[in-house]
Amino acid sequence: MYAISLGDGAELRPLEPWHAEEFLAHLDRGREFIGQFIPFGSQATDVASARDTLQRYTEMRAADTASYHGVWLDGKLVGGVLTLNFDAAQGNCEVGCWLEPAATGRGLITRAMRVLIDWAVEERGIHRVEWIAASGNVPSLNVARRLGMTRDGVRRESHPYGGVRHDLEVWSVLAPEWREARARAAHSVH
Repeated sequence: MYAISLGDGAELRPLEPWHAEEFLAHLDRGREFIGQFIPFGSQATDVASARDTLQRYTEMRAADTASYHGVWLDGKLVGGVLTLNFDAAQGNCEVGCWLEPAATGRGLITRAMRVLIDWAVEERGIHRVEWIAASGNVPSLNVARRLGMTRDGVRRESHPYGGVRHDLEVWSVLAPEWREARARAAHSVH
């Protein structure tokens, strides 16, 4: 369908039900790391349940409410980016990500997220893009910073997970801020 180069052998592609075996193998490689702060992928424990997870997101994409996009590095699925609570009529969406440990530290999520936010803002007319992450999830919060998002606030102890009540930080970028930052980055290259 599409494959968008992220550079350095990485690509952003649709993540669809027919990727179930690859998705499951990827989750199994990174399950402990990915699941430190959120239950992402926890329902995908075999090929059938992995397919069901991907099918749910395929249906949400068709309903225009959410989407999954995989990040492949040298032909191997290593993570992804997603939209949640996608509401084009209201001009709001949430974005998120996941990555297996072997692929961290390469800027893959930041690059993939730039493509996703560009699409949301420029193609779909989204005005406000939110990023919500546990305060302890420093790598995730660092991506929000690199994307030029603003920390809106903290929902204290709002996320019970793993026997702990985690604070959730809410970050956002507004379409005019996104466009301004992208224009500055484009001008600094030349």
